[in-house]
Amino acid sequence: MWFSAIKLALNAGTHIYKKKQETKMAMADAQHMAATKMARGETEYQGKLLEARQSDYKDEVVLLILTLPILVLAYGVWSDDPAAMAKIQMFFDHFQALPSWFTNLWILVCASIFGIKGTQIFRNGKK
Repeated sequence: MWFSAIKLALNAGTHIYKKKQETKMAMADAQHMAATKMARGETEYQGKLLEARQSDYKDEVVLLILTLPILVLAYGVWSDDPAAMAKIQMFFDHFQALPSWFTNLWILVCASIFGIKGTQIFRNGKK
């Protein structure tokens, strides 16, 4: 009984390994065929989308916008200006009072720009 179970498990493992290797070979063949067609001009170069994203500055703009409050806060601390610190404190108090749907939406937009799936934010505040 044990021998037949071990033989069955060994056959299943061998079959799975064989199929994985066949899949790797098929993917390599498909990649080669696609590259050959692009080289002959039969299909359009697929790297243009990547090139377009590399010249896109929206990520840097969002990062700059998210960094601005930190820079303003640092200015208030280092300047030793009580009026500036009072205004910064008032800004963060108002910022904290924003509705959660707005802050969740802002986080979701920023996350999607950077390629992170942020839909968990809307699931009862759980991550």
